[in-house]
Amino acid sequence: MANFTPVASLLGGLLIGIASVWLLAANGRIAGISGILHGLFVQPPGDRAWRGAFITGLIAAGFAWHLFAGPAPVREGFGLGWAAAAGLLVGIGTRIGGGCTSGHGVCGLGRFSMRSLVAVAVFMVVGMIAAVVTRHVLGVAS
Repeated sequence: MANFTPVASLLGGLLIGIASVWLLAANGRIAGISGILHGLFVQPPGDRAWRGAFITGLIAAGFAWHLFAGPAPVREGFGLGWAAAAGLLVGIGTRIGGGCTSGHGVCGLGRFSMRSLVAVAVFMVVGMIAAVVTRHVLGVAS
């Protein structure tokens, strides 16, 4: 079972938790990626520096992980068009839901937000439906 990576998952979760607490303690900001990215384009220039640094850090961490762990496996049967459509739907969903999984799931649940609890429940149900449709209706193997 190559996908079972408890140590890497635990370390990743700890780093995400530390980063979100640090951002809240240092800046008084919630580590919701969609809100940070949106604010990068609509906030005054003085508020853009930390947002740009945060997004740059996310991208740099992805490249650093690939240098450390090697390239990610290529997913057959899931082309660029499907990935673009999925990304567009996720973006639309974050605007409709008032935030993303990082904002609601990592930060909102930690603050005992009822709105975030509902949002995470909806994310989970829709994710399960999407997995069933992708696998059993469209026939895309995981």
